[in-house]
Amino acid sequence: MAVQAFLGIRRWRGNPVCRPTDRHEAWVALAALLLVVLGAPVLGWLTGSLTDDALQQSVRAQHAQRQLTPAVVVRKASGRSPFAQDPESAVTEDSTRTSVVARWRDPDGTARTGKVSATSAVTTPGTRIRIWTDQRGLPATRPMDSVTARTHAVLAGVGTALVAAGLTETARRLVVWRMMQRRYTRLDRAWAQVGPDWGRTGTGS
Repeated sequence: MAVQAFLGIRRWRGNPVCRPTDRHEAWVALAALLLVVLGAPVLGWLTGSLTDDALQQSVRAQHAQRQLTPAVVVRKASGRSPFAQDPESAVTEDSTRTSVVARWRDPDGTARTGKVSATSAVTTPGTRIRIWTDQRGLPATRPMDSVTARTHAVLAGVGTALVAAGLTETARRLVVWRMMQRRYTRLDRAWAQVGPDWGRTGTGS
């Protein structure tokens, strides 16, 4: 699209049969190319950079406000996994979760008991596990890590660049379509003026 538009502009600059709309379409295509090649990546990079800064700040805040706390399994709890029932609880293992009742202590030493998430292999009473808790000692979700935050930022930047490129191409198509509609309208008007006399020139009538 872009190469043809650029070459077309060079050919049409001195072409006496070139219509103004042809040059306009070529300039629109060239402008769209520049936006897709340059504008969209820059916008994606800015979005990714800003997203990464915000997420990394959130990561630091979460790690400052949450800590791993040792706990002891009291018994296996009934019901489904607490990841579906109790999103406020989490442990460090990443395997299949199950719901257990555990006992742990707050930072000030106060004993707490509650339903938390544990792997299915550590449901035996007396098993020691580690859970994430907040500053008050309540179960909390596992904080986001830097790698995950960076991945989300990259995906946000790539997504923004793709959306910007798609919107640019959509706008180019709409502009070209509108230009073609105007061209057809002018042709219809010209034909309406010439059409009634078509084929009668030189007949003397």
